This record gives sequence, structure tokens and C-alpha cells, in this order.
Amino acid sequence: MIKVLVADDEVLIRSGLAALLRAAPGLDVVGEAAGGEEAVRLALATAPDVVLMDIRMPGISGIVATERILRGRSADHAPKVLILTTFDLDEYVYNSLRLGASGFLLKDTPPERLISAIHTVASGDVLLAPTATRRLIEAFSRPEFGAHPGSRQDANLSVLTPRETEVLQLVGRGLTNRQIADAISVREVTVKTHLNRVLAKLGLSSRAQAIVLAYDHGLVKPAIG
Repeated sequence: MIKVLVADDEVLIRSGLAALLRAAPGLDVVGEAAGGEEAVRLALATAPDVVLMDIRMPGISGIVATERILRGRSADHAPKVLILTTFDLDEYVYNSLRLGASGFLLKDTPPERLISAIHTVASGDVLLAPTATRRLIEAFSRPEFGAHPGSRQDANLSVLTPRETEVLQLVGRGLTNRQIADAISVREVTVKTHLNRVLAKLGLSSRAQAIVLAYDHGLVKPAIG
């Protein structure tokens, strides 16, 4: 059973999401938060597997709540955070990915896709809408935007092996594990092993965060135009 925490300040959206998820097999809604502070408190109290986090809420924002939840995670249980947003090209969403959110969903996402996304991130795959994620990162990783919260531009990539660096670069390009396996002629399980080592060595908590770092360090160049 996947434990889910729903955080949204709009009661109709929050209760609607909770009702939808309660009716879905394999999902257990362990809490509903009306704001960022309550989301942090409930995340620590209920240890959810996945947090659906509205990006803009009164009090502390979804960005700050995401940072606090991930910073306070235990070594053996790191919740996955899915950002809920109205606009896919949003700097707030970009900053949440830098801080370790696993991905983002638009609030008009069809119910079946939302449920599928929860299962995906709970399993550790965490690659959601790679094209949209890449567009978002390209839009806000340009030099004119300057420094952003959660940036890891000082990460020491020299701790990575050449193969791990290659995997990080391919992840940054938005390739799935299967596509990476085909590109470098290894098994998919080997790609997962390399990626897990990259995340551990660089202190990252999600694949999306690895994509951001790949752009930060010039392993992947933003598209021009």
C-alpha cells in the first residue's frame, strides 16, 4: 500500500484529490494539509511514500515545505514529492526540482495519469514527463536567471567514474533507463545501479534533481531559441 499525503490550500481541490486517491486500489491517503507548515508536520508524523504538494500556499510555500520535508527525511525512508502546479513553465516548480522534488503534475492532469504518476515515483523511477521537465529546466537554467535556491553548482563531479558521468549526462538529456541502457550497451539494471551511485555520491534525492545538476555543470546545454 502506497501512503499518500495531499497538500493544497483549496479545500475543493484537496478533498477531491483525496477522495479520488482513496478510491484507487493500492493507495492510502494518510493526511490532508491545508498549508505548507501543516504539510511538513503531517509528513513527519505519517511518513508518507508520496506527497502531492501544491506549489503556492499561504504561510510557507510548497517550495519551502518540500525543502523541510526532504531535509528531515530519515535515511531509510525518503518521501517522494510531486509538485502540483497550474503552469508547467514556472520558476517555482524549477526551484522545487532543484531542492529534490521528484517531478511535477499540472492540476488538470487526468485522474488515471495522476494515479499512474504516484505509482511511478513510489517505485523509485521518478521520471515524469521528461520532455516537459527538460523544457522547464532549459527555460530557467540560463545564466540570466542567476543563482537559485538549492543549486548544487559546487558539486564535485570528479568523484564520479567516467561511466557514472556519462549516465548523468544522458539522464540530463531526458533519456529513460531503458534508452540509456541501449545507448551505452548495458543492461537496464546496470543503469539503475550507476544512477543510484551518482545520486549517493552527489547527495541528490531525485532524478529530476540530477537533471538540474547536469545543466548546472554544463553536461547538457539548454536549447537555444
